[in-house]
Amino acid sequence: MSKERFYITTPIYYPSDHLHIGHAYTTVAADAIARWHKFAGRDVLFVTGSDEHGQKIQRAAKKEGVSAQAYVDRIVSTFKVLWDKMNIEYDDFIRTTEPRHEKAVQTVFQTIYDRGDIYKSAYRGWYCTPCETFWTENRLVDGNCPDCGRPVELLEEESYFFRLNKYAPRLLEHIEKHPDFIRPEARRKEMVNFIQSGLEDLCVSRTSFDWGVPVPFAENHVVYVWFDALTNYLTALGYPDDQKMQDRWWPADLHLVGKEIMRFHTIIWPIILMALDLPLPKTVFGHGWLLFESGKMSKSKGNVVDPLVLIDKYGVDPLRYFLLREISFGQDGNFSERALIERTNADLANDLGNLLNRTLSMLNQYFKGVVPQPGEGTEKDQAFIDFARGLGPAVDKRMRNLELNEALIAIWQLVGKANKYIDDRAPWDLAKAEDKGELKTVMYNLIEGLRLTALLVKSFLPATGGKIWAQLNLKEDLDAQTLAAAEWGRLLPGTKTRKGDPIFPRIETKAEKRPLSKQRKEKKKPVKKREGVLLNIEEFSKIELAVAEILQAETVQGADRLLKLQIDLGSEKRQIVAGIAQYYTPLELIGRRIVVVKNLKPVKLRGELSQGMLLAASAPDGNLELVTVSSAIPAGSKVK
Repeated sequence: MSKERFYITTPIYYPSDHLHIGHAYTTVAADAIARWHKFAGRDVLFVTGSDEHGQKIQRAAKKEGVSAQAYVDRIVSTFKVLWDKMNIEYDDFIRTTEPRHEKAVQTVFQTIYDRGDIYKSAYRGWYCTPCETFWTENRLVDGNCPDCGRPVELLEEESYFFRLNKYAPRLLEHIEKHPDFIRPEARRKEMVNFIQSGLEDLCVSRTSFDWGVPVPFAENHVVYVWFDALTNYLTALGYPDDQKMQDRWWPADLHLVGKEIMRFHTIIWPIILMALDLPLPKTVFGHGWLLFESGKMSKSKGNVVDPLVLIDKYGVDPLRYFLLREISFGQDGNFSERALIERTNADLANDLGNLLNRTLSMLNQYFKGVVPQPGEGTEKDQAFIDFARGLGPAVDKRMRNLELNEALIAIWQLVGKANKYIDDRAPWDLAKAEDKGELKTVMYNLIEGLRLTALLVKSFLPATGGKIWAQLNLKEDLDAQTLAAAEWGRLLPGTKTRKGDPIFPRIETKAEKRPLSKQRKEKKKPVKKREGVLLNIEEFSKIELAVAEILQAETVQGADRLLKLQIDLGSEKRQIVAGIAQYYTPLELIGRRIVVVKNLKPVKLRGELSQGMLLAASAPDGNLELVTVSSAIPAGSKVK
């Protein structure tokens, strides 16, 4: 019985310049999806590449005084360097200047021409060279390209045309019958509206330049760059010669693209396939953009981000984690270095890195680093085991549905529960007991939880999974492990762990410097050095501390570290937002009497008003516990 197969592609990227963080986002997402499906036991084909033809490339090469081929060779080599740095594990890299691709394009063009769906005429209309896109006048915006906003050129030349409009009813019917063909739903509606507004036949050859695939039957004509580029998804399958490979892998399971090129992939490409009598891809998924404070990334705004710079500053896995975790897949998402640092410190350093470090430290202290034989557990032990046991299938379900950030949230719930499990079971207290049975069970469960974490996280953060695996000193080849290995209880007692350095050191940020102009105007004052800040009694008396009872608690949408608390201060009720979600569940907080700062200036956190601050104690090992009082002290009582 053959394995389930999964064929995934990214767009092939245009080598007019070096790749930016937006390209990295698409490719990291595709890589994580491909790796996960391999991990889940499926046969996977993951294809990416470079789209190297077109008028824009020819003009850029001419400006630099080099041949078009030399120009693209230089830039495409940087693509491969970036993908290597980012741990992108593709199976094939298609270059549209390769002979195998030229043959595929010419075969497609000739076949559709022979069937009567490509015809010769003259083109007179508007063309956006940066986007390599034809536009009718009624689709222009203020006379400019509706996609990029730049000026268009009026072209008039002999061309061949592809009968798009002929296939519009059939395409609409396919979209209606296959709701997963275009995702997410918002993109589907956009494309349906575009088709229903009327499709013009597409100009598919050019004569005003020669950097492209020659039309096989017409001298001086080259194939339109998008018709050329889209064919790469068949080139990777050996089209037209390798029928066995085509039968095995086509149709593609997933074309992953940015939302700005959905029209080419959900209208032009499927109609090409219809004209060839080939099945359509199962899903075309258009993800959102990375947005910055200055808006969408562009050279004119000076906000183009080089992923290689970020890798050098923060590392590969922190960047991969941020891109996959921070953004709801399919929607636009905000990008900033500050957010990347905060996410790295909170989720990777504090939560995962600290969990690994303190667990192995305790194992070294109590059992000389050797995994003990577990005994019978308590209800708390079983609750932790039950969650971990069901996590693999839960993550697989999310990945099948392309919920990448939700998949990572689920994995980090295990990390959070493991940290909370340490607090609840307090191994340091169990170690004092004469019978070490409970301690052995707790330590086994924690190491097994880390083993599962390494397995589940390796598709998203390959280096991190390997580092955890190495410190657990597991002998099996991590790359060879599949989802079946994520079954609870496969960790062998007697395994000797090998604690190493912290896998995610915290990123320390420097205070921002004042502008030079201000530094010149202000006189420098001598600073008296002292340890800490000393308050006099008058200063301290300004802080109003009071007892509050927690009436309600719930998570804050889009902020997995925050809880929103409704508290009773005796004379009034308030709302407080606190970053304690990894330490407490909402249910266990209700009814607790806590200590809060009453007279703190209200602030908004993730859109929620916080009217005060609760007090908590933080231990060196990362443990955190709320400052509480007994129920004998009524809400509203002053704390002195």
